[in-house]
Amino acid sequence: MNITGKLEKDLSAIKKILPAEDILTFDFVSERGLAFALVFADPITDKELLGEQVVRPLLHYEGKASAEEVGKNITSPERRSEKELKKLSEEILAGNPVLFFEGMDEAIIVGTKKVFVRAVAEPSTDVAVKGPREGFIEDVKINTSLVRRRLKTPELRIEFLNVGRRSMTYVAVCWLEGTSVQETVEKIKEKLQKIDIDIVPDSSYLTHFLAERPYSLLKQVGTTEKPDIFCAKIAEGRVGILVDGSPIALTLPYLLVEDFQSSEDYFVPPYRATFTRILRLLSLVVAIYLPAFYIAGQLFKLQLFPVKLLLTIAGSIRDIPFSPSLEMLLVLFVLEVLNEASIRMPKYVGMALSVVGALVLGETAVSAGFVSTPAIIIIAFSGIGLYAVPNLIEVTSVIRLAMLLVAGSVGTYGIILLTAFLLLYLVTAENFGTPVLAPFSPLVGRDLRDSLVKYNLGSLETRPRTLKSKNKRRLGHE
Repeated sequence: MNITGKLEKDLSAIKKILPAEDILTFDFVSERGLAFALVFADPITDKELLGEQVVRPLLHYEGKASAEEVGKNITSPERRSEKELKKLSEEILAGNPVLFFEGMDEAIIVGTKKVFVRAVAEPSTDVAVKGPREGFIEDVKINTSLVRRRLKTPELRIEFLNVGRRSMTYVAVCWLEGTSVQETVEKIKEKLQKIDIDIVPDSSYLTHFLAERPYSLLKQVGTTEKPDIFCAKIAEGRVGILVDGSPIALTLPYLLVEDFQSSEDYFVPPYRATFTRILRLLSLVVAIYLPAFYIAGQLFKLQLFPVKLLLTIAGSIRDIPFSPSLEMLLVLFVLEVLNEASIRMPKYVGMALSVVGALVLGETAVSAGFVSTPAIIIIAFSGIGLYAVPNLIEVTSVIRLAMLLVAGSVGTYGIILLTAFLLLYLVTAENFGTPVLAPFSPLVGRDLRDSLVKYNLGSLETRPRTLKSKNKRRLGHE
């Protein structure tokens, strides 16, 4: 339905669409006698700016009733005309006032939205000792400005979509024209446009709809809170997604090796970056398998332990009333409860709870004979190891629990079979035509230079072949 040009009728129509009490109308008349009406959402509109840029100039307006002529007198740099009532109501709800005036079947949308945002600061979950400290915030316009500041090229494309029937959340799709695969860009935009959901409060809501396997246990969408990482991934040929209201950006296609890398790896010598990447992988492997092999060794394969270690373990578990499997699961359960409680509770109380849980509760449980000292040490070390790769903590904690269950039921054979199943799943998994386990499976030799091993910058003259970018060279000329 379009507006008619009759002011009272148009205001009545917009009020039927937006009957809420915080949708206000301000009527005024110019010196020539032309009637105007501003409709705006009170909490999210900058009324002072609206008065300075719209009302004050139009009070002295003496021209004719034309959207073009009226628009020239509005000093706001953000303005455009629209006829459809539905689109006008969406703009009002987004914080952009709409100017109606008598005798014109077009209304003018004015960009005087009031934005409440926190300052750009270092993200708490992606801390770096060296390199940029800026992190994304909850405003998509500021986030796109952080991207644009780093990629000052006309090839950068940013397309805004509205997702969510009621929230109408702004989603910005970012890519480099000629570098990203256009088929991937179109497929991502198509998936976003097909999302039929009431509200999108965070970017994590979109990951289910963007994933090739929505019910997969494994992660399928890359995430980051840092503009430098986001821009670097776009420059490699990926597509980035920014969501209004979320500081976490999404990147596609996703490769598993990404989560073993850090932005700091590119600001330290290559040998140091290689060491830390391999250390993260080893920490994760030990964290997943150590509890499982400890249980399997006690129940099925005592030969796994050296003789002196076996005697030490035997002495510590002699009076424990639980089986090795139940004991390990009990300690793991307590660790997970303490972890959740320390995160959800107020900051200073959470710190005290961590100390009490780690020292008092653990020491008391060992002294009372409920659990053994090796079990607490192993689970504690396993918990620390998982946080070496924080972006995979949800997946790896579930895999660790599955390893514990099969180790207690079948022993080492169960661990081997579950490992084979996971490897088979990883080898066959794809994300927008890109193998998740690349560049290891399939083996892409040149891409190994920036995988777990980090070569110097001069050796990374081409973009990852795995991403199939048409613009292959990023250092020097052909």
